[in-house]
Amino acid sequence: QVPLVESGGGLVQAGGSLRLSCATSGSIFSIIPMGWYRQAPGKQRELVATLTRGGDTNYADSVKGRFTISRDNAKNTLYLQMNSLKQEDTAVYYCAAATSVKAIISGSGYWGQGTQVTVSS
Repeated sequence: QVPLVESGGGLVQAGGSLRLSCATSGSIFSIIPMGWYRQAPGKQRELVATLTRGGDTNYADSVKGRFTISRDNAKNTLYLQMNSLKQEDTAVYYCAAATSVKAIISGSGYWGQGTQVTVSS
């Protein structure tokens, strides 16, 4: 089991910013790829961003240029900095971890409980 605990969600106006955090175990944090998913009501789950062990990042087209995924190895924490938020960014955001980026993309691996992000007009 990989414990993943998200935080940082909330209500923000369109154009605003939020930073999500995902805390996990120090024993595995630095050696596995991680990512963020989101799921809006009535919509399919969407992979938002991934981060490899080597620091390579990848983003969904819908968030490129606005969101940044990063990790702090000293704090065993994954982040998602979200800027210029839009109403369509409203969703529950989930932190994911797996043994490979391919596994994250396929939706397998470990998941957190999610944190709600609501963007108002």
